[in-house]
Amino acid sequence: MTPPEQTPAPHPTPAPASPVTDSTASIAGAAAAGPAISSGGASGASNAWVWTTVVLGTAATVAVVSSVLLWQRLGNIQQQLALQSADSRGQAVEARTLARQAEDVSRDAASRMSVLEARVGEVALQRGQLEELMHSLSRSRDDNLVGDIEGAIRFAMQQSQLSGSPDPVVSALKTAQQRVVASAQPRLAPVERAIARDLDRFASSKSLDTAGLLARLDDLLRQVDELPLQNDVATNTGRRAAPARAKNASHGKDVASKDDAADEPQSWWSTAFSTVWNAVHDEARSLVRVRRIDYPDAVLLSPSEAFFLRENLKLRIMNARLALLARQMPASRNDLASAGDTIRKYFDPSSRRTQQASQQLLQLQQAMRDVEIPRASDTLAALATAAAGR
Repeated sequence: MTPPEQTPAPHPTPAPASPVTDSTASIAGAAAAGPAISSGGASGASNAWVWTTVVLGTAATVAVVSSVLLWQRLGNIQQQLALQSADSRGQAVEARTLARQAEDVSRDAASRMSVLEARVGEVALQRGQLEELMHSLSRSRDDNLVGDIEGAIRFAMQQSQLSGSPDPVVSALKTAQQRVVASAQPRLAPVERAIARDLDRFASSKSLDTAGLLARLDDLLRQVDELPLQNDVATNTGRRAAPARAKNASHGKDVASKDDAADEPQSWWSTAFSTVWNAVHDEARSLVRVRRIDYPDAVLLSPSEAFFLRENLKLRIMNARLALLARQMPASRNDLASAGDTIRKYFDPSSRRTQQASQQLLQLQQAMRDVEIPRASDTLAALATAAAGR
């Protein structure tokens, strides 16, 4: 059998040697090779050994000195680094202290700025108030006159709206006209012309007699309890029987006068007979009555319902009175119309009092039309233009 082939082991690669190692190796090699040198070279070998020793000592000395110098230099560097680190730490602490102080200073500055801003705002407000006061004090006499006239006219318009009468506005316009004429200022001439136009408009307008209407409503309230209802039988019978009795009485008197003229001895029994006959005839006619009833509910009213009907009618009239005082003419007319419908539906239309109440309600509705009080718009516009100085 053939033995297997052996792979040769790889040779290790020598590491590069340092210069000191190389010199040592060379000296060792020289020392090892020394015995092989011949005797004739013994003196040269000793000299080489001396020189080698000197070189090695010098190299060692240089190495030691360089090491000492490097060590000293490294120590100096470490000291410098320590000093610099201590300085940096001190500077960092100082920087933090300064930062805190700067933050406190900034906070104080911010608070002071806020206080200063508040004071500046107060000063600005006081300055504005002072400027306004100086402006109001430095206004001329014409401006004061214009402001007074405008205020008086506006106040008079409010009084006119509350009272429903244009008299306050007319009085204020006349007073303003007198003051403008007395001032004799050319720039107030448009105001004088506007006042004259407004006075003409007020003179041509119609006003509502509120006091008279209130008096008529109060009179109507007092008449409600005296109005006869349609189901009031006794009153209706007596009222209808009275004209018939008066007619029969007059007819009996005529017959009696004729009988007296014809036959005076028989007048007493003929007069008595006619009187008895008329009384029986009237009583017989009053037993049966035929009339037209448009609202059956009006006849079926009980005494308590009749009482509440009259009270509701009074409330309607009082609501109309309150609406008249509040200058709400449509509401007042609606209440009066509802009261008129109640009177026509439940009260006796043949009664003179009912007819008078219905007619009075119609007259009140006719009088309570929307009467708009004119406004002094031309005068206010002229005053605004004069106040603006245009």
